[in-house]
Amino acid sequence: MSGNKPVVIKKVKKVIGGGHHGGAWKVAYADFVTAMMAFFLLMWLINTTSPEQKRGIADYFAPASVSRSTQGSDGLLGGTAFQEDGARSSGSNRKIDEEAAEASERTKGGGAGDGPKTHEPTQNALAQAMANRENAQFASAEASLRQALQDLPDYAELSRNLIIEQTPEGLNIQLVDQEGRAMFTGSSSEPLARTQHLLEAVSKVIERLPNRISISGHTDSTAPGKPGYSNWDLSADRANAARRILEKSGVEGDRIYQVSGKGDREPLYPDDPDLPANRRISIVLLREAPVMPSDNAL
Repeated sequence: MSGNKPVVIKKVKKVIGGGHHGGAWKVAYADFVTAMMAFFLLMWLINTTSPEQKRGIADYFAPASVSRSTQGSDGLLGGTAFQEDGARSSGSNRKIDEEAAEASERTKGGGAGDGPKTHEPTQNALAQAMANRENAQFASAEASLRQALQDLPDYAELSRNLIIEQTPEGLNIQLVDQEGRAMFTGSSSEPLARTQHLLEAVSKVIERLPNRISISGHTDSTAPGKPGYSNWDLSADRANAARRILEKSGVEGDRIYQVSGKGDREPLYPDDPDLPANRRISIVLLREAPVMPSDNAL
């Protein structure tokens, strides 16, 4: 036995995956394909966007687009926060601020005869910038409100009682009676449960905007049927009931600009004054006029 040779076991290490090549090339290739896809997507976007959209994208990525406000952002609320004074007094808009700054520089650099020539276009630019911002805010508010209604259990029915439209006065949100589906109890100012749900959904959207609010009540041509109680009284009481629900749901009371009863004087369907849809509550987010520089500042 001692003469036997020792048994030698040889272990062979197999390399799997192609040696130093491995699978790393797949990761690199995937990164390359992703980069090319992003590049062609960028080329397509540049080709399909208008000059105004290109300027908007450039402004968004420019360092000057950083909000100068210490709270909020340049989004829907315009770089503001709802604090003691509210967003109405502390808000800022970058484009409007830039227009105002340019107007100030031109006024300082020009002579006495140059003032009227540079001041008028600047006013128009400020008004247009304000209008564009408000239109975007109103469109966002309308989309948010419709999305909020979809979360309600009887959305399909409630959507027929709601009319939202942009008017020269502002964003008009109307809660309208439908045949067999009223918003208030009989000829009283007591809102039904569905009306309260609608007003609560409306309040969650409009409380995020700084605009003042006008609330008006409307009736059809049929008298309420109570001695000494007219459509003027009924429409005013219903508008005031809507105001109380909005304030209870979080809308600040100092934003309420006007609460009025219009009676049957402004029917939604003038050709059919007895139609139930003429009975409605109108909540308007008022357009705000831009702040123009006074003549003394020139």
